[in-house]
Amino acid sequence: MIVDSEILANAVLADALTELGHPTSLAQAVERYIGLNWRDTCAVIEAEIGHPLPAGFRPRTKEAFQLRLEEVTAVAGVEGFLDALPPLPKAVASSSPTSWLRGSLERFGLAHHFGDRLFSAAEHVSRGKPYPDIYLHAARELGVEPGQVLVLEDTAPGVAAAKAAGMTVVGLCAGRHCGPGYGERLSAAGASHVASSYAEVLALVMPDLIRHP
Repeated sequence: MIVDSEILANAVLADALTELGHPTSLAQAVERYIGLNWRDTCAVIEAEIGHPLPAGFRPRTKEAFQLRLEEVTAVAGVEGFLDALPPLPKAVASSSPTSWLRGSLERFGLAHHFGDRLFSAAEHVSRGKPYPDIYLHAARELGVEPGQVLVLEDTAPGVAAAKAAGMTVVGLCAGRHCGPGYGERLSAAGASHVASSYAEVLALVMPDLIRHP
């Protein structure tokens, strides 16, 4: 989790569904759709409403999101966390399109940490989270074994995907969508540890780095 965008994305989606005649609260959107790529989100919604979404639904939600883009920030502490990491392979394995990932990283001055190692469950694999495919793809591209990978995840589908890939997962509850009980949800999905900040992640997985900055 690098960009704190889930709360806005799900607020926009909830508003659009409500306007469509399918009343949805922000809390319900977070519960039902968070962590899924658009292809899978669309399938879930269409199963709920019993018919296909209108052709212009996705473009309208994307436009509404873009109009509020200034509300999106980097997660507190992420820059310091990335700066503190040793020179090991790093990647982003997300449900979002790579164009969004690249633009967000550039906007917040973090792109140099990842280069072209940006992987999207919407583009690079046929099955999105909670299936392990995107994480296994990322590991192959990095040239590392899944058991050597540490994943930071902020959604239950993402945690389940990384766990199914045989990776160690820290559930990170640092975004605005992480309300009361959210850490328990990530633990139930398979997170080995739960942290509320990037500082806690460092304390959990790199104590030597904390003692010897």
